[in-house]
Amino acid sequence: MTLALNLARTARRRLAAGFTLIELMVVLVIIGVLAALIVPNVLDRADDARTTAARTDVTNLMQALKLYRLDNQRYPTSEQGLQALVARPSSGPPPINWKPYLEKLPNDPWGRPYQYLSPGIKGEVDVMSFGADGQSGGEGKDADIGSWQ
Repeated sequence: MTLALNLARTARRRLAAGFTLIELMVVLVIIGVLAALIVPNVLDRADDARTTAARTDVTNLMQALKLYRLDNQRYPTSEQGLQALVARPSSGPPPINWKPYLEKLPNDPWGRPYQYLSPGIKGEVDVMSFGADGQSGGEGKDADIGSWQ
């Protein structure tokens, strides 16, 4: 009788130690539902962060361009571009009181250089990023981000 009792206890322990297939499936379904609700919100946050970073960069570039204009009585030409904020322009009209305005030029959050137009289409000068798609125009995360906004 003691042997039968020990066997019964061992069998109960084995049954109680594991999870049933149903329990595992319920847990996987719950994890899948939570992932389906959370992942899209997290991905949208990354796009919002890139847009905010691009706006900040455009604002900083415009401030550096304004300082350039104060020192040199004009903005850099389109040919000289934003590079005139980092290195003395060798083409076009030479700046009168040039000095470095930035240590280096940032790329937009999508890894492309910022665009510069002088004279600008929407202002005296325009600094812009073409957004996630890298092309002019677009909506949402693909929209242009510029100094006129």
